[in-house]
Amino acid sequence: MYRLNLGTGKLSVLVDDPKGGVRDPVVDYEGKRVLFSWRKGGSDYYNLYEIGADGTGLRQITDGAWDDIEPAYLPDGGIVFVSSRCNRWVNCWLTQVAVLYRCDGEGKGLRPISSNNEQDNTPWVLPDGRILYTRWEYVDRSQVDYHHLWTTNPDGTNQAVYYGNYYPGTVIIDAKPISGTEKVLATFSPGHGAREHEGPFYVVDPRGGPDDRGRAKRVGKREGRDPYPIGEEFVLYASGRSVRVTDYRGGDFEVYSDPRLELHEPRALVKREREVVIPRRSDPEKGTGRLVVADVHVGRNMEGVKAGEIKKLLGWETLPKPSNFTGGMDPLTYGGSFTLERIVGTVPVEADGSAYVELPALRSFFFVALDKDGMSVKRMQSFLTVQGGEVTGCVGCHEQRTQAVPAGRKLMAMQRAASKVEPIAGLPEVMDFPRDVQPILDRHCVGCHDYERHEGMTDGPRAGGVVLSGDRGVMFSHSYAVLTIRKEFGDGRNEARSNRGPRSIGASASPLMKRLNGEHYGAKLSLQEMEVVRYWIETGATYPGTYAALGTGMIGGYYENGQVGTDQRWAESKAAGEAMGRRCVSCHEGQKSLPRNLSDENELSFWQPDCGDLRVRRSRHVVFNLSRPEMSLVLLAPLVKEAGGYGVCMTGDGRAVFGGKEDADYQKILGMCVAGKRKLEGIRRFDMAGFEPDAAYVRELKKYGVLKGAGGMSVYEMDRRYWESLWYGR
Repeated sequence: MYRLNLGTGKLSVLVDDPKGGVRDPVVDYEGKRVLFSWRKGGSDYYNLYEIGADGTGLRQITDGAWDDIEPAYLPDGGIVFVSSRCNRWVNCWLTQVAVLYRCDGEGKGLRPISSNNEQDNTPWVLPDGRILYTRWEYVDRSQVDYHHLWTTNPDGTNQAVYYGNYYPGTVIIDAKPISGTEKVLATFSPGHGAREHEGPFYVVDPRGGPDDRGRAKRVGKREGRDPYPIGEEFVLYASGRSVRVTDYRGGDFEVYSDPRLELHEPRALVKREREVVIPRRSDPEKGTGRLVVADVHVGRNMEGVKAGEIKKLLGWETLPKPSNFTGGMDPLTYGGSFTLERIVGTVPVEADGSAYVELPALRSFFFVALDKDGMSVKRMQSFLTVQGGEVTGCVGCHEQRTQAVPAGRKLMAMQRAASKVEPIAGLPEVMDFPRDVQPILDRHCVGCHDYERHEGMTDGPRAGGVVLSGDRGVMFSHSYAVLTIRKEFGDGRNEARSNRGPRSIGASASPLMKRLNGEHYGAKLSLQEMEVVRYWIETGATYPGTYAALGTGMIGGYYENGQVGTDQRWAESKAAGEAMGRRCVSCHEGQKSLPRNLSDENELSFWQPDCGDLRVRRSRHVVFNLSRPEMSLVLLAPLVKEAGGYGVCMTGDGRAVFGGKEDADYQKILGMCVAGKRKLEGIRRFDMAGFEPDAAYVRELKKYGVLKGAGGMSVYEMDRRYWESLWYGR
């Protein structure tokens, strides 16, 4: 870290550690000291330090085996920063999460003020005393498209969107107030964020509300990183190996360069005004806070929702991930959620649409509005947090943030004590498809939707071309893969869309729910069974109900992260691939192409598969059966009916491709499927006897103090103990 005198050009070293890392400098209010984050050479972790602007008086503020980064001075003498002390991993990548924390100026009184599952970044204090920061989140939305500006009070109360969260596709980061104005300057880094979060700089005027795109104006013609506003005239920033200044009229010039070094985070070493001190509105001794909703029927995109239609709010909790192994959600979902969700319970909505609820502090909740039949009408796509003792609220569902409750209105819900969330009896809090849903399909659906004919079938095996048996494929059960590919549940949770219309996501939008009420060939579920299926869909329609399943029990990963597996090297896979090349390729090319081995993702997107692409319906998740290898579609479709096949794949002269099971190529493809079954029985999936979670999962739970030689604990109980270890006050 250097100090540069612009008048003389003199460069002075403040911190020199060639084997370490120094980052995130911020100057104090008097312009005499610098707060920064430092990973000393030989250490694995960043901690906070402070040093005099003249290079004297170095002192350490935080310590420990966590990363403490991106600090900012608070006007009350404290420090806000971002820390990995939260003990969770990014849901879609191989990195730990860091969220907002605060401490006093000596590093004492350290505590979290954010419950985010994902990353918080670059906090900075606004003139009115609120903290402006970047929140990354994806509650029922794309995992890569929402990194926008939020605010919070220094005690974590009053968390609110500041700008951009309605629109996907830009990382808005490194935001700082422009002195003498209500505006802020920020980098708008494109997509999921460019290297070093580089991008164009924009001035945001918040007076039009958080969704007014016309209030963001670009500054300068060049792109860069780490902008620092100097009044309303200039922007100091870094670009490659230089520090530059741009002005609001398009002028741009270099103030310093060094051909040896990449330069970062220039700051003006000057005195600055102390911001307003916001009195504390939370009580750390209290374990709950309260939320008031004025009228759940009010909001944007609520067309067709009538007053009084919403009877309850259903609460979910987004659950942190203790570790990650592949950078994806495999096998949590196929193209859907990356996150497990817990059913918390319901609270009543009064006749005037108001609700008043007490919630545990510092946990991430979101709500779904339910009608009289318990079906979802509207759902949040963000999360909220209350601090201990906090009372907060909102106008309605997705209301304009510039809108307020009419003056003088008395809310019915406020005439009583806050409702405690009522758990839903008879349902697991976290749904698990093989454990909770598959038995229902076995009782009501598999009689018709199986690979082989059962007594009483009227339409032959695989009725309608649909299989709902729990046979295991290479990553999922066949029933789960088929329901996903055929869009039988209203998911869309990995799409970059905000504020969906009423009943357009979840159980209300799911064709599957309409097939289980007795109208579909007499398949009528009990009320309890319907509840299980409905809540499974509402909680993201995940395959496992435990994060311990991540990265385990699979043959092959997926194309987009290069982890397509190893079975291509098996002798059985090579032989099967050659056989399929001889017997299948002439018909199966382009969109009709088939995977050549168990881990061949066929260049399909795993995160966002196009279910209109025939390759998806013929993907490896469907055509290979590792429970009953002889029931693999890749074998049944080309096998003559007289030998037990379907006889739908024909040669040019009208004969089934395989005239019998003795065909040498048939045996080679079968051999690969048998080898896959043998491999799966060795590595085991989460729903198989003897399953053991990945060593990294166990390592992290031990690191967090969750596992202390507790033998015989189920992975579901491990997960629960981990989540409970994060609960405020535990």
